[in-house]
Amino acid sequence: MTELLTILFAAIFVNNFVLNQFLGICPFFGVSKKIETSVGMGMAVMFVMTIASIITWYIDRLILENFDLQYLQTIAFILVIASLVQFVEMVIQKVSPTLYQALGIFLPLITTNCAVLGLAILNIDLGYTLTETIIHAVGAALGFTLALVILAGIRERLELTGANKYFAGVPSAFLAAAILAMAFAGFVI
Repeated sequence: MTELLTILFAAIFVNNFVLNQFLGICPFFGVSKKIETSVGMGMAVMFVMTIASIITWYIDRLILENFDLQYLQTIAFILVIASLVQFVEMVIQKVSPTLYQALGIFLPLITTNCAVLGLAILNIDLGYTLTETIIHAVGAALGFTLALVILAGIRERLELTGANKYFAGVPSAFLAAAILAMAFAGFVI
């Protein structure tokens, strides 16, 4: 039980996919302008990361390893992720059209989000059991969502301050992300 909590805590804070491993940077900066869209994107990524990790774990163990097809790992994993993203996109479009519009191009781009693919490959490379894979996936997704929502909150506050026109927008987002990454780095020491 302690090992599972360690995996969860490490995935959320210590080895945060965005702030430590720099995976998933595109949606991190693209969707983090508003807290509402960040939460929606975080939930979508959380669903895709968790389910994709479970399915890819089974595909790797039952098919790729048994038939010595590990060289097809990346292609197989991308197909799984793309299918899940299509499903999530259809559900969000039906359930919340405003969220679907707010996420825009970034929703289908979850397919190519390197954090999702990186997590699936990392779980296999670390030799995790299915339970450890699920815990790691949930932790990585929570860490991604946490970083996304915190950055969105910071960006909303900075927008309200009326910052210098040269500092507004992307420059302030990069600076806020750097400070946020340093705060998360405090968990390493």
